[in-house]
Amino acid sequence: MPKALGMIETRGLIGSIEAADAMVKAADVRLVTQEKIDAALVSVLVEGDVGAVQAAVEAGKEAADRVGELIASHVIPHPDEGIGELLKKEEPKEKPKPKEKMKKEETKAKPPQKNKGAKSKDGSSDMDK
Repeated sequence: MPKALGMIETRGLIGSIEAADAMVKAADVRLVTQEKIDAALVSVLVEGDVGAVQAAVEAGKEAADRVGELIASHVIPHPDEGIGELLKKEEPKEKPKPKEKMKKEETKAKPPQKNKGAKSKDGSSDMDK
């Protein structure tokens, strides 16, 4: 687990990208993830030494405010090992493949076929002909 974890939450994607860019340029931190929370909220997380993360979050806050809307920011110095489990992303589940569409020829009703050997109204069969 890193020595510190820094988080910024913005309303909108552009503010979060600007914040992430400012954070990694301002200090020696590593971008951990960017999470879209819902249609509007986006969180950016960085990790590194406590002082570097604090400087990065300050730079990210200013950048997010400049081009978007900053919702929240926080630094966790010396996070517990269990926090790492929260940051692990689940593998995306494979989407089921759409069923193949039947070809038009397969969906058309086939004309009824005469049964070989069936008797016609006059009593003769196809076999007699």
